[in-house]
Amino acid sequence: MSLPIVIADDSLLARKVMTKALPPNWNVDITYATNGSEALQACREGKAKVMFLDLTMPDMTGFQVLEAMRRENLNPLVIVVSADVQPIARERVRELGAAAFIAKPVMQEALLPILKEHGLYA
Repeated sequence: MSLPIVIADDSLLARKVMTKALPPNWNVDITYATNGSEALQACREGKAKVMFLDLTMPDMTGFQVLEAMRRENLNPLVIVVSADVQPIARERVRELGAAAFIAKPVMQEALLPILKEHGLYA
């Protein structure tokens, strides 16, 4: 059975880079979200056991998505993937329930240890 994941980023290039960083033999079913509202809706529909979430998006920011998921008791494993590497941003996403933070551009070498740590990849 494949693992449902969401890649949420308003940039097509960033979504492609994130997809290429996933382990090649990882059995996943990917849903792409181009803004925060789409990401939240996909989560509500059960399409996100894991979510890769950008912070800077139109409509709803990644911070707002995390806040809404907390309010609605939605609990996917969220890995924030962002160019905003300021310590305050990292601290805030952790407070909002994100499991990890990866700086863009994401590389498989940075992603694999996080997936392994959370039992998502052997």
